[in-house]
Amino acid sequence: MHDVVRKVAADAATPPRNAAAAGPSGIWPIMLDALRLEAGGKTLIDGLSLELAPGSRSVIMGPNGAGKSLTLRLIAGLIRPGAGSITYGGKTADAALLRRIAVVFQRPVVLRRSVAANLKHALATYGVPRAARARRIDELLALGGLQTLAERPARVLSGGEQQRLAMVRALAAEPDLLLLDEPTASLDPQATAAIETLIGQAAAAGVKIVMVTHDRGQAQRLADEILFLHRGRLTERSAADAFFSRPNSAAAQAYLEGRLLL
Repeated sequence: MHDVVRKVAADAATPPRNAAAAGPSGIWPIMLDALRLEAGGKTLIDGLSLELAPGSRSVIMGPNGAGKSLTLRLIAGLIRPGAGSITYGGKTADAALLRRIAVVFQRPVVLRRSVAANLKHALATYGVPRAARARRIDELLALGGLQTLAERPARVLSGGEQQRLAMVRALAAEPDLLLLDEPTASLDPQATAAIETLIGQAAAAGVKIVMVTHDRGQAQRLADEILFLHRGRLTERSAADAFFSRPNSAAAQAYLEGRLLL
């Protein structure tokens, strides 16, 4: 299955898109410098600084309202900070750089067409040559275990099936970075396991993973490092094992004990 992921991530017959636009180092490192975001007179992100590089799987944790989802949206360029800056490989955001980043949300958005047609539309949007699309659709269907559902309307799929479609559709973009915002929050254990398998396969193929989750068990299964946010600030960054056994901050300790709500 890892070979299928690698085929999705890099078509041997087609050079990676945006390689020239992104420069020799691509989007890395991604640097968030003193980001600040306010809305309705409330500070949502407060002086957030963070460096992201390829490799380790990063899981963002923290109480509700900590700024976790906002951080993903800032990285993806979906919203802009009120102050501070974000650079990608030393450059400010442009369309070519941001196309190297894919996002999967908690509730997948699928088109009113078949599973295969959803993937075909995505591949066309990403600029995959028409002649290569049928083969790539087959690879993506196999990757997500969706072969028998290819002609089924995507909107009648179960929640877990829709999320698998959202995952492989995101991987069709050949991303360098995959941002995941609680992708299994509403799924049953079997569907969650399927999504976690896809995450592991993408990471093994070289896709950087940054994921938000409230699920401690999931974080322990998937994370190499934990980024702990509290009140819009990065309060702690540490190896996953260390975070769960001996957190450095009082806020993180309270969160793990269920005492930190805001």
